[in-house]
Amino acid sequence: MKICPEQISIFVKTTYMKLKVEDLEDQSRYRHLMTLKYTDIVPFVLEFIRRPSSIIIFFWSVCFISFCISAVIRFNLSKIYEFRQILPHTLLGLILLPVVIIPVHEFLHVLPFILTGARNIRIGMDMRQFIFYVTVHREVVTPGKFKFVAIVPFISVSLALFVLIYISPPLWKWSLSLFLFIHMTMCAGDFAMLNFYHINRHKRILSWDDADLKEAYFYEEI
Repeated sequence: MKICPEQISIFVKTTYMKLKVEDLEDQSRYRHLMTLKYTDIVPFVLEFIRRPSSIIIFFWSVCFISFCISAVIRFNLSKIYEFRQILPHTLLGLILLPVVIIPVHEFLHVLPFILTGARNIRIGMDMRQFIFYVTVHREVVTPGKFKFVAIVPFISVSLALFVLIYISPPLWKWSLSLFLFIHMTMCAGDFAMLNFYHINRHKRILSWDDADLKEAYFYEEI
């Protein structure tokens, strides 16, 4: 089979060189799949968090396990402490700690972007949808990078909380176990995106965001 210099150039560029947004406009190599407006993120998340797959089974399973851990801890506390002693830790786990973790969670999305060489990183929020997001402006994101960025907060926070729950006093076990469950549910958007890539795993999907227009563009490599 004869390989021309142009084919070699394209292979090297797509394999070893960083793609530019303009490269995805080459219709001979990339097909535009969809445009996702930031205002439509919640419907997108609801669609893909419901679509069955091994990713979603795992997500709901760990959420259920964390809920059961909380229930067992709460049942054991009722034998030792009065409700007035338990209530402050309930509010701590349900409200205060989840609010405090938001900037930490978003930083844990930023960190993988930095480690993978992204530069124009943007952090934002949409209070009408009550969502927070991290993106890179006009930089092409590969499937591997997207999955890495999406999963880091879930793994990091979950592992840390499991350790803290194990070593903490009873009342703190309760608040931290509640916090663990709430944080896992906060990762639903990340798992919806992971599920989108999983469902389309037979495709190589590349994406880029225009943070000014608040739109994300997804392309399939032909």
